[in-house]
Amino acid sequence: MSLRTRISTDMKSAMKARDSQQLSTLRLISAAIKDRDIAARSAGDDAAVPDSEILAILARMIKQRAESARTYEEAGRLELAQEERDEIAVIERYLPRQLDAEAMAQAIDAEIAALGAGSIRDMGRVMAALKAKYAGQMDFSAAGPLVRARLGG
Repeated sequence: MSLRTRISTDMKSAMKARDSQQLSTLRLISAAIKDRDIAARSAGDDAAVPDSEILAILARMIKQRAESARTYEEAGRLELAQEERDEIAVIERYLPRQLDAEAMAQAIDAEIAALGAGSIRDMGRVMAALKAKYAGQMDFSAAGPLVRARLGG
């Protein structure tokens, strides 16, 4: 089942269960995907947004909500911070399991070897390959420094 279908099915289930918190988050996800579909169509691409791009959208949504939750906590608005964390929990159900530190290091080493990367100049190619292969599974803000260290930067 595609990610788009899972989200749609879960949205219908949330409507039937009258789970307003989950429903509102799923509607936000659906709206973000539709926005990306519209942008792709206006660029001349009539194909639906692939699951890999949907995973990137979801990862971006989690990052935004984590930043908002941190801001709310600093401002003493704990109830709003909790709402953001609840939305993160709903979104995370659609992402694949995150790689742990050891698996991430192995994936980085494998990509560096596969691309024959040998200097810091190759960092962009390595990161692009990792993003294509491990979208939604890897924390790229943590992977960047590891790639840089392995390439001698």
